[in-house]
Amino acid sequence: MSDLLMDRSGGVLTITLNRLEKKNAFTRAMYASIADALAQADGDPALHALVIQGHETIFSAGNDIGDFLDRSAAAQESPALRFLRAISTFSKPLVAAVCGPAVGIGTTLLFHCDLVYAGDNAAFSMPFVNLGLCPEAASSHLAPQLMGHGRAAEALLLGEPFLAETALEIGLVSRIVPPSEAAALAQRQALKLAAKPLGALIETKRLMKKSQAAVVAERLLEEGASFARLLTEPAAREAFTAFLHKRKPDFSKA
Repeated sequence: MSDLLMDRSGGVLTITLNRLEKKNAFTRAMYASIADALAQADGDPALHALVIQGHETIFSAGNDIGDFLDRSAAAQESPALRFLRAISTFSKPLVAAVCGPAVGIGTTLLFHCDLVYAGDNAAFSMPFVNLGLCPEAASSHLAPQLMGHGRAAEALLLGEPFLAETALEIGLVSRIVPPSEAAALAQRQALKLAAKPLGALIETKRLMKKSQAAVVAERLLEEGASFARLLTEPAAREAFTAFLHKRKPDFSKA
């Protein structure tokens, strides 16, 4: 069974994360496939909007730990960074349906979505520091901008999770609904977008994002370089080893 399901209907491309046995953790192959889909959708005049969704019980557990252990995963031309560049520059409306845990990239990709509909069971977290790493997806810029420094520090420095109500309060999500309704709501809103003139949608989104586009592009590169360096250092090695052995990491010598 494919780790990604893609459906094209009514001017909307829907990408469903479909790796439930691994809690929808992103692999390099998934990053590459979504990056390709974003590029193709961006250039297709018949597609006006894109939806990304997971399952009612989980959106994504973040990056696959096996990929983290492969140092090439953070290379400047890695599928993950190609995906981040693609989603951050996607010119058409991006809609997400998020239920259950959204960890790491499961949360940071949402900063690049225009409409996010969350199940009331959604839980967001960016525990990069806990893995000896730094933020990605330009979240070191976008999280403080959206959440304020104090809340962003709790999320990024402490790695503390926050629930759907907080995500709604800070504007990360647009609406909270029962988990069984999130995907359907995202589809309805995407179909509304698909009925609107594409040129007006693209220009409106461009104008809305113009003030931060250059900063986001620069921060993606800076975070990527820092991420790649930290991935090779003792703290990250200890964090991943501890995770695989199901023990608490010891950073006293890292």
